[in-house]
Amino acid sequence: MNKLNIKRAASILTICIMVFSMAFAMTGCGSEEESGLTKITFCLDWTPNTNHTGIYAAQAQGWYEEAGLEVEIVQPPENGAAHMCASGEAQFAIEAQDTMAASLALDEPLGITAVAGLIQHNTSGIMSRAGDGIDTPKGLTGRTYSTWDSPIELAMLENVVDADGGDFDKVKLIPNDITDEPAALSAKQTDAVWVFEGWSKVNAQVSGVDVDYFAFSDIDPTFDYYTPVIIANNDFLAEDPETAKAFLAATARGYEFAAENPEEAADMLIAGDNTGSLAEAEELVKASQKFLSPLYIDDADRWGVIDAARWNGFYKWLYENELCAKDLTDIGFSNEYLPE
Repeated sequence: MNKLNIKRAASILTICIMVFSMAFAMTGCGSEEESGLTKITFCLDWTPNTNHTGIYAAQAQGWYEEAGLEVEIVQPPENGAAHMCASGEAQFAIEAQDTMAASLALDEPLGITAVAGLIQHNTSGIMSRAGDGIDTPKGLTGRTYSTWDSPIELAMLENVVDADGGDFDKVKLIPNDITDEPAALSAKQTDAVWVFEGWSKVNAQVSGVDVDYFAFSDIDPTFDYYTPVIIANNDFLAEDPETAKAFLAATARGYEFAAENPEEAADMLIAGDNTGSLAEAEELVKASQKFLSPLYIDDADRWGVIDAARWNGFYKWLYENELCAKDLTDIGFSNEYLPE
């Protein structure tokens, strides 16, 4: 082939590539225009569970689409849902008020805001084998406790143990690598572990394991903080508040439905789970949903609202106990994106 033909072939090839690229780009744009939906990425904090049911219910009922949204539910990366949200890879994610503190107290805080409480009250506490005497905090004295070695976790535990007349210095701390709390207690791998009542304690009941349990919120109202919460990316909130409101309005419908229809909502959660983690856990999911559904709204006037006094009370406690480098009063939450 001579030089002229080589140049001509190259020109034709270049034109073909340009035409193909333009066609591909136009096809992509066309699909977005045809759908007319705004893409939202929502990052979970863990594999799907009954904390998340309202999201799956809203998805199953088509309420996100009604709001003009295409919502993709994804699993968290290794560095956590908060970082994915702060980076803008996800517009919304699930976090908890206690673990948010470290992100908000940085010299350059993560750009996240809690915009809804998934559950109105803290449903976490300490679970142990029934009859071991750990039905109150002082019972942990001399016992083995599985810890994540979090400063906030250990400070809360020390507070309730010592206030109850126990001695936290005599609690034996071991690493928490437990995936099935009832089984670990039954096998005596540990004496006590921090759990969420609506999942792990219900799992113990479903598994036929007798346990004792005490809740932090029952011992000290300061510990009735918000866990879990929906967080949003701050830049997204500033740039597109109406989309944020549309997402939360549809999500509120999902949680209101789950509050009134626990069994049907549980079926939606199981059907929507694409991780396979709930495939053989129908009995647990149904029992957990029955427990949790009344607690989504509980004594609040509407789903999602965050009580400023409770939010600030917990952060004040962290600051006063040198568990947080900054006073986070009135920082990190907003109710303005929730439906009235």
